[in-house]
Amino acid sequence: MISIRNISKTYGETEALHDITLEINRNELFGLIGPDGAGKTSLMRILMTLLLPDSGSASLDGCDVVKEFRKIRKMVGYMPGRFSLYQDLTVEENLHFFATVFGTTVEENYELVKDIYSHIEPFGTRRAGKLSGGMKQKLALSCALIHKPKILVLDEPTTGVDAVSRKEFWEMLKNLQKKEITILVSTPYMDEANLCDRVALMQKGTLLDVDSPGRIIQKFGKRVLAARSENMFRLINDLRTFPKAASVYAFGQFAHFTSPDDDVEVNELENFLLKNGHQAVEVEEIEPGIEDVFMGLMQNSLQQSVAAGNTNNKPSKKQT
Repeated sequence: MISIRNISKTYGETEALHDITLEINRNELFGLIGPDGAGKTSLMRILMTLLLPDSGSASLDGCDVVKEFRKIRKMVGYMPGRFSLYQDLTVEENLHFFATVFGTTVEENYELVKDIYSHIEPFGTRRAGKLSGGMKQKLALSCALIHKPKILVLDEPTTGVDAVSRKEFWEMLKNLQKKEITILVSTPYMDEANLCDRVALMQKGTLLDVDSPGRIIQKFGKRVLAARSENMFRLINDLRTFPKAASVYAFGQFAHFTSPDDDVEVNELENFLLKNGHQAVEVEEIEPGIEDVFMGLMQNSLQQSVAAGNTNNKPSKKQT
C-alpha cells in the first residue's frame, strides 16, 4: 500500500532522511519508532505530499506522491503531531467542516467514527480549544476518518496524553485496522512498538531495522541484566567501569547491562557492586525489550559510522 524508494531529505546542513527504503503492506498497522530527530515527521510529510524529497520516490496505493498528490490527498487521513483543528469551532462544527471539505457528510460515514466520536459526542457544543488532551486526540482522529480514507497516517498521536487515553487510542487503532484501513503511526514510546504488526526503528534519518517487534527482539540475541541500588547515578557510572561491560543504560528504576560475550553472571555483577560500596543491591536477568534492542542497534550504527569515517550521524543543533 505504501512504497518508499531511496528517499533522502536535507534541511541546510542537516540530513533528516538518508536513503530510506520501506514497504508497508495493505491493512497493516505499521509503526515508525524513534526519538525526536529520527526523521519520522519528515518522512510522513513527504508521504502526505506536504514536502518534496531531495531524491528518491514514494507511492501510496500506486499513486506517486509528487505527480499524483491530488489523488493522495483524497485517499488519506492525516493526523499531524500538533493539534491542528479549528480551536474556535465546536466539536460538531469541526467534524462537519472536514466532512464538507472532502465532499461527504457526517451521516454518510458516521458508522466508521461512531466508536471514537461517541466518547466526545456529549461535548459536541464545546469549542475544540477547551477540550482535554485525550478528547482533542479523539476529535482529530474522527476528523481524519470522516471521509473514509484508505490510509491513516498519525504523527506521534499519543505524545502528551495520559496513560489511560494512550491505551484507549491504541484499542481504537486495532478496531480501525479490522475495517481494512492501512495505518502508519509514529511514536517515540518504545512500549508502543509491541502494538504494531511491524515497525521501523529510526535514528537520525536512517533505518536501524524493519521487522515485527517479536522478531526484532529475537535477533538481539543478548542477555540483559537489570541492576539497581540506593544510588543509581553512581551505580550506572560504576557499571560502565566493569571490565566486561558492553552497554549500560538507565531504564526506569533499573540500569540494563550487557556484556560482549554474555559471560557475566548475576552474582558476579552483584559482588562487583557490593565491593564498590553499594547498598540494597538487586541484580536479575530479564528478557530484553524493544528499548534494549534499539539502544544496541544505535550503538552499533554509531560504531560503524565512526569506523567508516561517516559524519552523517553526528548530532546536529536541530534535526526534524
